[in-house]
Amino acid sequence: MQRPTRRPVGPLDLRRTVRANLHTARLGPAGTTILVPERFVFRTRSRRSLDWHVVLVVDVSGSMEVATVYSALVAAVLSALPALSVRFITFSTVVIDLTDHVEDPLGLLLEVSVGGGTDIGLGLRHARDGITVPSRTIVAVVSDFEEGTSVGRLLSEVRALAESGAHLLGIAALDDTGAPTFNRGIAEQVAAAGMPVAALSPLALARWIGERINA
Repeated sequence: MQRPTRRPVGPLDLRRTVRANLHTARLGPAGTTILVPERFVFRTRSRRSLDWHVVLVVDVSGSMEVATVYSALVAAVLSALPALSVRFITFSTVVIDLTDHVEDPLGLLLEVSVGGGTDIGLGLRHARDGITVPSRTIVAVVSDFEEGTSVGRLLSEVRALAESGAHLLGIAALDDTGAPTFNRGIAEQVAAAGMPVAALSPLALARWIGERINA
């Protein structure tokens, strides 16, 4: 997101420069309006630390085919919002960072490989390692919470993220009818560790993120 400044550190903001110098306007010999600028306004990017960051941590194990489509669409919508950066991390028993593809949901889906086991803790650890401003970071995990590796490590990672000040949300996987499908026992443990779990439509998720950013 760009903001105006009078320091010459970026491209000229023509509209604001004209507005700031309207008092110098006068008619020229040919009847045209001449503006004699006394102040120039430039554009510069706001500091990234003042922006918000969303990390989508997406389960791509064998049962998560429908949820990957949901996640790709959400990532594309969020990436278009100003002052909001989006990371897209997929996990099964390996982690792949697909952040470079978030603006193109079809291209993102073509990069996703669905299959394998489930190691949610591994995905969260990768997400945590990349966080620089926890208080302005939302970590959203899309999963059926059928943890197949270590529930203990999963809960440990959730607690570490919660204690860092990051905003956490677990998003229950939806089946092809839109009904939630997830391991409620593990989801309850995750919620008790600091990450509430809910079944949300893309619109409801956008509202939840908006409420956190505007709080």
